[in-house]
Amino acid sequence: MAAQALALLREVSRLEAPLEELRALQSLVQSVPLSELREQAAELRLGPLFSLLNDSHREQTTLCVSILERLLQALEPVHVARNLRGDLQRGLTHPNDSVKILTLSQVGRIVENSDAVTEILNNAELLKQIVYCIGGENLSVAKTAIKSLSRISLTQAGLEALFESNLLDDLKSVMKTNDIVRYRVYELIVEISSVSPESLNYCTTSGLVTQLLRELTGEDVLVRATCIEMVTSLAYTHHGRQYLAQEGVIDQISNIIVGADADPFSSFYLPGFVKFFGNLAIMDSPQQICERYPIFVEKVFEMTESQDPTMIGVAVDTIGILGSNVEGKQVLQKTGTRFERLLMRIGYQAKNASTELKIRCLDALSSLFYLPPEQQTDDLLRMTESWFSSLSRDPLELFRGISNQPFPELHCAALKVFTAIANQPWAQKLMFNSPGFVEYVMDRSVEHDKASKDAKYELVKALANSKTIAEIFGNPNYLRLRTYLSEGPYYVKPISTTAVEGAE
Repeated sequence: MAAQALALLREVSRLEAPLEELRALQSLVQSVPLSELREQAAELRLGPLFSLLNDSHREQTTLCVSILERLLQALEPVHVARNLRGDLQRGLTHPNDSVKILTLSQVGRIVENSDAVTEILNNAELLKQIVYCIGGENLSVAKTAIKSLSRISLTQAGLEALFESNLLDDLKSVMKTNDIVRYRVYELIVEISSVSPESLNYCTTSGLVTQLLRELTGEDVLVRATCIEMVTSLAYTHHGRQYLAQEGVIDQISNIIVGADADPFSSFYLPGFVKFFGNLAIMDSPQQICERYPIFVEKVFEMTESQDPTMIGVAVDTIGILGSNVEGKQVLQKTGTRFERLLMRIGYQAKNASTELKIRCLDALSSLFYLPPEQQTDDLLRMTESWFSSLSRDPLELFRGISNQPFPELHCAALKVFTAIANQPWAQKLMFNSPGFVEYVMDRSVEHDKASKDAKYELVKALANSKTIAEIFGNPNYLRLRTYLSEGPYYVKPISTTAVEGAE
């Protein structure tokens, strides 16, 4: 079959109107195993197919792209880079986006191959065309180009090619296309900067990181909102956080939050700025960040009292992030009755807000209440018990009520809260003494979808694996939990049937 495809491929180039042959070839190459095509790779001559792409006939272009996608997989990246250079360059400037995406997918294969990538680095014109693809209208083309350039920059030679040649001027030229394209270039720069301190140094020397930070702290509120997301990505790395601290950027962000009350448009950027500090706190030290930037904690507490669901959602998410480790929990505990009032508001929102905000509240509470067994000191257990009781008059019933609503996402989120507290003795006592709760846990008929069955199984597992459960729930219930665990999440009890004499 591979030989038949080769014969047909040779015929295609000789025809003036090769649509029928192209359709036949497309069908044929899709049916030939890739291993067979690879055996014939040396004889594959793809030039004629690439030349047919230059025709304005849409179906012809679509067929050629489909055939080339398959045949190019049979060729080694080095072969593609060396023998199809001109075709790749023309493909990147083709008016049809599917041709650009096909070409960029091959560039992607080449840059992933250590032997082939050198061929691209030595081809200045091809690199230039990849850069200009960032400025195209098609987002898939731009994203694929960004991915390729980011991959090229993983090597010293790649960094030099991008930042120590005319390509840097091309990159700056592309940025001038419009705001959207400028942000795409920033996205690329942040991706490269995040790899290593050396990569960050190349990017800062280029002036593009400085330009991004200048826009972040500028007067345009919509630009701020976009830029803070990229700066947050940079802060995920240790060297990125160091750089932002040294440049005074973190202090500037803090000062902007301080002045937000006087800015009628602060709602555009404030959520992103608060998220930035939330991520910063959990990656470094919650205590240090909260002590150095008290406005951050102050603003989070303020936002929970907002009438704007967006603000409440961000505040709740941030509380969940902060409280995901013991140090963060202790920071929140130090705020005393203020945090208890905040928990009461979260409890109210979990019951009364929109479904999306309810789920965010439940996820945050799961994060706040969870304590690994090795961290369950008497003080911390008293703290989580106190927090739980601050949520409402009967928190256990609150979450049972939420879990009984006919929304799988809410049901799972409520089960997640139960799972978070399931290994803590005070919670086990609450569950055992709550009428019908143990039966609710054992009842498999409540869950109908896979996600819910998995969530219930996690709850049973957390209870069954706790060292205190047998004593608190009693041995019979403990054995039922172990049976549930051994049967797995999707067990269905067989229905026994009794034959009755004379029945039809």
